[in-house]
Amino acid sequence: MKNYDALKGIPIPAKDAVAYSEGAVVSKTILDEPAGTLTFFAFSEGEGLSEHTAPYDATVHILDGEAEIIIDGKSIAVSEGELIIMPANIRHELRAKQPFKMLLIMIREKKN
Repeated sequence: MKNYDALKGIPIPAKDAVAYSEGAVVSKTILDEPAGTLTFFAFSEGEGLSEHTAPYDATVHILDGEAEIIIDGKSIAVSEGELIIMPANIRHELRAKQPFKMLLIMIREKKN
């Protein structure tokens, strides 16, 4: 979202910040700065993000439903209200066995 300043100091209905779309992954970035990003995602059943790594930790907060998050080959179920930190430089992926929404928090601190 280009007008991040307009969101400061007001409640954001996180669970409703992005809508589901059949057969798709929908994303809405509300903050994109050199220090990091805040991005809402909605995954329809069967969708996901393929295996990858990042040079910094990534935190996922599940807002609705349940996600299967695979970190270094280990499958972890993460449910509404829970969050998980995916470590830097470790392969990870996300899968929607059912629809789910999340907030992805990226703080760009490179790990040595």
